[in-house]
Amino acid sequence: MKGDQLLFQNKTILITGASSDIGLSLIEHLSAEGAKLILHTSNKQSEEKLRHLLSNIPDIVYFNCDFSKPHILEDVYLSSGLENIALDGFVNCVGVRSRRPINLIKPEHSIEVMQTNFVSFIEMIRIITKKNRFNSPLNIVTISSISSVTGGQGITIYSASKAAVDAALRCLSKELAPKGIRINSVVCGQINSKAYHEMMDSKTEQHDPILERQFLGLIEPEKVSSMVMFLLSEQSAYITGSMIPVDGGYLS
Repeated sequence: MKGDQLLFQNKTILITGASSDIGLSLIEHLSAEGAKLILHTSNKQSEEKLRHLLSNIPDIVYFNCDFSKPHILEDVYLSSGLENIALDGFVNCVGVRSRRPINLIKPEHSIEVMQTNFVSFIEMIRIITKKNRFNSPLNIVTISSISSVTGGQGITIYSASKAAVDAALRCLSKELAPKGIRINSVVCGQINSKAYHEMMDSKTEQHDPILERQFLGLIEPEKVSSMVMFLLSEQSAYITGSMIPVDGGYLS
């Protein structure tokens, strides 16, 4: 940063899943660095809550869409008036968890998780990389999980959906590079988030075996957002098609 110039001054960044812990941390830091924000939520109720929470940040553009329905995404995107807004960055924080043994995994559940976590992400990239909908360079970052690498008991569909995203970005990094587009993922370990504590509260056993291997402890959302901001910036200009771990040592 030179002088008083803000890192994302006049840059337009789209965040999907904006009401997540990581999304909220990103909003705080990106707005402080001068970014213009487009925020996605899953429904109108979530949008209203987010509007109230972020009432001190001016000029935010909102759109809401259920990511389990990728076939309606483009119509919603365009009807929200976003067609003529050129993006400089896209961060995907959408992710639905799934923990079911194989005897409880029905086709409709698998389809819903894959559509939410994978198909809609691919559809968003198709939508925003059309002509005149982005500025070059465009930087895309998605939030992945250690589950995409290690798997785990009972998380077959969730793990598969995250692994699908990571496999796809390797291909897309090559396809989109000639257009001046980079794409990377941040592979997260256990995050100190509302979702994590709700999961732990629902267990009869309060011990979390993942933290034995994640020896640096629970990861604060701010640490993930710092990595995302690095990948959105020109400081990472030669990084694409990569899965960057912020895993507390889990994958070491």
